[in-house]
Amino acid sequence: MNLSLRPEHYPVPSSTQTQTDWLPAPAKINLFLHIVSRLPNGYHELQSVFALVSAHDAIRIRVTPLSGQITRLDVGQHSAPLPDDDLCVRAAKLLQQTTSCPFGAEIELRKHVPTQAGMGGGSSDAATTLMALNRMWNVNLSAQQLMEL
Repeated sequence: MNLSLRPEHYPVPSSTQTQTDWLPAPAKINLFLHIVSRLPNGYHELQSVFALVSAHDAIRIRVTPLSGQITRLDVGQHSAPLPDDDLCVRAAKLLQQTTSCPFGAEIELRKHVPTQAGMGGGSSDAATTLMALNRMWNVNLSAQQLMEL
């Protein structure tokens, strides 16, 4: 799998695709991280300066138009099993609920970024999933709406 981190090399799914090629979910390293405050939802407001690194996870998605189920399949070896309701699945379910989309998805995840290493692997996986399903399910949320999710 030869995936470049340059945006022009990203395979962008279309609204008519039922399955993607492997999509890169790039990792990052924090050069600066400051916790500004704790939000009411338990998360933190952050200030950060980061740089992308060459490591990335890879995600492949297949739309399941009749099931409405969101599932994740782990591909390859992982140091520890991923939870069934990881950030990819949670992001897909949130998009599904927010847009009342009846479609489902099978999300294949090939982890290369170590879990809980502070490299944003899970967050990047979730963002890649949101962007791909937004197009594939043809729900057409704006970039701002996706960021809010």
